[in-house]
Amino acid sequence: MRIIKQSTLVRFAAENPKAKPALLRWIKLVKAANWASMNDVQIAVPRAVVLNGERERFEVAGGNFRLIGSFAFKHQIVFIKFVGTHAEYDKVDALTVARY
Repeated sequence: MRIIKQSTLVRFAAENPKAKPALLRWIKLVKAANWASMNDVQIAVPRAVVLNGERERFEVAGGNFRLIGSFAFKHQIVFIKFVGTHAEYDKVDALTVARY
């Protein structure tokens, strides 16, 4: 899959060293994936939470950080909608946030 705004994740990782290893693993996993549905994502990342038919929330670095991706499976693209601390996540609407 292609990651739209991967640069956002790279920048976030540089600013938050505790998140860096987990984000780099997530990027590698997603780029190698050929997911066709949220079910495929759930199989690969069982701790992820499906928010709706296109959005999924991922815990990063043991839940200290959160990432929301919006999937366009037909085009094999995931759009980064949010990445931040758990506290920042609690302040946004996960179904509509579009920070990036």
